[in-house]
Amino acid sequence: MNKQIDFLKLRHAATVLSVTLILVSIIALAMRGLDYGLDFTGGTLLEVEYQQPVPVKTIEAVLVDAGYRDVAVQNFGSETDVLVRMSEAFRDDLGAEILALLQQQSADNPIVLKRSEFVGSSVGEELRDQGGLALLLAMAVVMIYVAARFQYKFSVAAVLALFHDVIIILGMFALFQWDFNLTVLAALLAVIGYSLNDTIVVADRIRENFRIVRRGSEIDVINESLNQTLGRTLMTSITTALVLLALLVVGGDLIYYFAVALMIGVVVGTYSSVFVATNILIWMKISREDLMPPEVEEVDDRP
Repeated sequence: MNKQIDFLKLRHAATVLSVTLILVSIIALAMRGLDYGLDFTGGTLLEVEYQQPVPVKTIEAVLVDAGYRDVAVQNFGSETDVLVRMSEAFRDDLGAEILALLQQQSADNPIVLKRSEFVGSSVGEELRDQGGLALLLAMAVVMIYVAARFQYKFSVAAVLALFHDVIIILGMFALFQWDFNLTVLAALLAVIGYSLNDTIVVADRIRENFRIVRRGSEIDVINESLNQTLGRTLMTSITTALVLLALLVVGGDLIYYFAVALMIGVVVGTYSSVFVATNILIWMKISREDLMPPEVEEVDDRP
């Protein structure tokens, strides 16, 4: 018999770690808040095309030195196509003003203004509110699904584990003041799906083992289930992390924080599937009786 890892021996240390991370996240969110991007705060978006490539850091420095606020510059499609985002209020002459400023810095490199758009703060607030409702709706649907497929204790454990993952990701973005935009919100929804998938795989094995393993305590059965799913969990996490690492390195600024949020989500989601969800099941005193199929009473048809 292969030597098994006693995961639940570390459950008390895991509890301390999780509580600490959640408290730090809540304090960071309360004191610093999220650094909302242009998608939520409103502002101006410009797309310009250079004849020859220019480093985006150079363009950003020129605009910041000129007094424009919250400037973000990135390549868009090609090295000569540049997307400029700023919190500056939209004006009819703003595009021409920015174009003239950039042209002064690159007199021998012609520039064309391809588009100039405005995102209002009311639209940003609506996107933020709808995104929050989408997260809450996803949690509610998860709770109903897991309760119907397994048992209500699994449902509570899964939702609390997902809340644990989401609050830590938000806390990291608040703590380090990373740009929180719509791509990060999409990453949070993706993390919910990823973490839930991991949790359901573990829960399915726990239910199966509770029904077929007659010896050992509930902790022993859960430990055995975690060991049986460990290979699949690690392989999924590692392959996903490799893809996200590639996005972080070569994906560009447009999806950088999307990849950051997902990378944190993969690490925290894997951890919560192994330690948080199972720990909650133990606190709720999960037992074999909770998962045994109901007995069907035989009906006597004899006269």
